[in-house]
Amino acid sequence: MNEEIRVLEPKNIWNKFADLNAVPRPSKHEERVIEFMMDFGKALGLETFEDAVGNVIIKKPATVGMEDRKTVILQSHLDMVHQKNADTDFDFKTQGIEMYVDGDWVKAKGTTLGADNGLGVATIMALLESKDIPLPPLEALFTIDEETGMTGAEGLKGGLLQGDILLNLDTEDDDEIDIGCAGGVDVTAKGIYREVPVNEEYTAFKIEVKGLSGGHSGMDIHLGLGNANKIMNTLLMLGQERLGLRVTKIDGGGLRNAIPRESTALVAMKSLDSNEFDALFKDWANSLKKEFAATEPNLKMVYEPASLPKMAMESKDQLALSEAIRNAHNGVYAMSKSMKDLVETSNNIARVEVGEGQIKIACLTRSSVEAGKMELAKKLQDNFEKSGYEVTLSGDYPGWDPNPDSAILKLLQAKYIELFNERPKVVACHAGLECGILGKNYPEVDMISFGPTIKGAHSPDERASISSLQKFWMFILEILRETPKI
Repeated sequence: MNEEIRVLEPKNIWNKFADLNAVPRPSKHEERVIEFMMDFGKALGLETFEDAVGNVIIKKPATVGMEDRKTVILQSHLDMVHQKNADTDFDFKTQGIEMYVDGDWVKAKGTTLGADNGLGVATIMALLESKDIPLPPLEALFTIDEETGMTGAEGLKGGLLQGDILLNLDTEDDDEIDIGCAGGVDVTAKGIYREVPVNEEYTAFKIEVKGLSGGHSGMDIHLGLGNANKIMNTLLMLGQERLGLRVTKIDGGGLRNAIPRESTALVAMKSLDSNEFDALFKDWANSLKKEFAATEPNLKMVYEPASLPKMAMESKDQLALSEAIRNAHNGVYAMSKSMKDLVETSNNIARVEVGEGQIKIACLTRSSVEAGKMELAKKLQDNFEKSGYEVTLSGDYPGWDPNPDSAILKLLQAKYIELFNERPKVVACHAGLECGILGKNYPEVDMISFGPTIKGAHSPDERASISSLQKFWMFILEILRETPKI
């Protein structure tokens, strides 16, 4: 299936991407891809090593005539978001990604594609392997765990790299040059609840919310997309208020940096009330579909009979849970006052797990302003603590402050105009790039981020533009050819 990918242009990148996507590499499980990259660098006869936390660094000397140029660090992350459709049978820990071509797009069958950030990795591999491209001295930095904590960037020690310029290849619109990003913090609430017996007077149902678009919880947070955890909570609150519906289990969302697409709940209600449930559920579902008609045309809310559970959540604890989720901010919290159309602060209610007396709610709060990030995180903490939950803030990472006077920015702007006869958009993004963290130990390095067009990142709808990668390849070759002299 992936053979049709290998004949696309530029072949050197698509072949490396196909090789990479044959290696399982979900976040937190990068052992195989680390070994893959180590073998790749050593096979080229290049200086190759793994640092203390698992990042892989490969160094390539300048080609003839380019020895007087500044050293360039090329940086991308090895891990990928592991999301799949509910009806897709796939194990990210053991299987390679199954790809196919659809017009100008490369897609995956029912899973994330891994173009974020696999195309950046494959581009760097193609440059390291090349024998006929004029290149300055290169230091390739392949970080781990970018998607679930940025622990690779956090753990990179100073002194391992000597480069003057860092090109981060993790931006997803080919007409943008990124000079800043948001920081983030995980807000996690945990609690317990009382259970009461469910007797034979009750009937059980499984409720599903599905068909949502999902997407990147930073880059797509402003699009008004549905959050499966919020929608499910609305259904459960209405069911409790009207019919005394009782929750036994909730399994909603997935990764912290993905807008949740699906949620499932196991519920019970008195059999007498269950006769009324069908009509009410349809009314609630139709109302929610109208609310999200413009952004979520494929939203589905369905239910089916289920085996009767032995226990369910006590009524007051269930109400406290519903109110905690209802009152927790989700989506855009504030827009930037300094950059037009940039989301400044947001939150994603990413995961809701309820069962066997335990509750866990996981959020990712982002902001390009440190004070804004902590303000929203504290509001979320206060909200969850009102329901009696224990709240922890973890995984805090800094944003990347824009430098509009960057020398490498000026080079990229000039080359973009020269090649494509238009000005690029110079932006900051509402996503977590590793540049802010890397800058802590490498403060003198001039950093920039750019990349080919990728849509639907962090969801099974992820797709990479074939023509955009060709444009990107032309662009990066010209940048490296014109790297400033020492």
